[in-house]
Amino acid sequence: MNHVERFSALMHFQEVDRLPMIEWAGFWGLTTDRWREEGLDASLQGAENIRAHLGLDPYSQFWMAPGSAETPKPTHHGSGILKSEADYDAMYDTLYVGRDFDSDYCKRVKAENAAGERVVWISFNGFFWNPRTLFGIEGHLFAFYDDPELMHRMNRDLLEFNLHMLDRFCDEMCVPQFMTIAEDMSYNHGPMLSKELFDEFLAPYYRPLVKALRERGIRVFVDSDGDVEPLIPWLKEVGVEGILPLERMAGVDVANIRREHPDWLMIGAYDKIVMKDGPEAQRAEFERLLPTMQTGGFIPSVDHQTPPDVSLTHYRSYLQLLEAYAARGGRRA
Repeated sequence: MNHVERFSALMHFQEVDRLPMIEWAGFWGLTTDRWREEGLDASLQGAENIRAHLGLDPYSQFWMAPGSAETPKPTHHGSGILKSEADYDAMYDTLYVGRDFDSDYCKRVKAENAAGERVVWISFNGFFWNPRTLFGIEGHLFAFYDDPELMHRMNRDLLEFNLHMLDRFCDEMCVPQFMTIAEDMSYNHGPMLSKELFDEFLAPYYRPLVKALRERGIRVFVDSDGDVEPLIPWLKEVGVEGILPLERMAGVDVANIRREHPDWLMIGAYDKIVMKDGPEAQRAEFERLLPTMQTGGFIPSVDHQTPPDVSLTHYRSYLQLLEAYAARGGRRA
């Protein structure tokens, strides 16, 4: 099977020759700094090149977020860039500008995808995530009550932008195999908003976006950290098909998700905390996941990013085990 065939079959719960071998997120700078000190070729730059060098499958992500060089920048993480509708009006023309797909890299990815040798996925800012980048973390949570009309306006604009970029990407590049809607709307005790707020402020914009994605055959995931299990029924109501990264530290249990939601798609779930402890701990974690791997619809991958306490030697041992368990996971239970 080629990479595109393998991904498609797995996401339809069909038997595959092996599971995909991916690290869906980029590497921390501190992690790759350590690995270079331990022998990783210093000329390797960028997560995609490092993944290829280490033998992971070729997956390419295109994140199409609003914003440009002219958009104001927050002073620190979570601080936001506006406080009023007038501020939004002032920066509006800098936000929804898109990106081009005519680089040599884009041409190479397009050709490899057409040949089945590279899986392509796209990412959009979601309807919780994007207002938070504008309001800031605290301001965003107050805005559900203090600025509901502005919140709706932002999400109407974001929906229009996302649909426009979806059309452009499919016309100029390819129809991607899957996509993620970036949200991060849970923490380790569950969602950061109520079902009522989700239904009022997010669901009306999810439905048309997800409809357009699924009409093209694109598998639709949400990207949210934390305990996402309570979110799954909400997301299924608006047509979302899967989620990542399924953080073990937040108590996420993929076996329980599979029991409760047999058709739900999943990527991630491998507890990054055990990776530093070497092969035996790593093997035990794969054994925990193996029964769910063998049910289909699930790609095991580091449940966020490989942390810098993982040596290059231990990462290579993780990759050897990943290869072995990818073969075992392709055989249906």
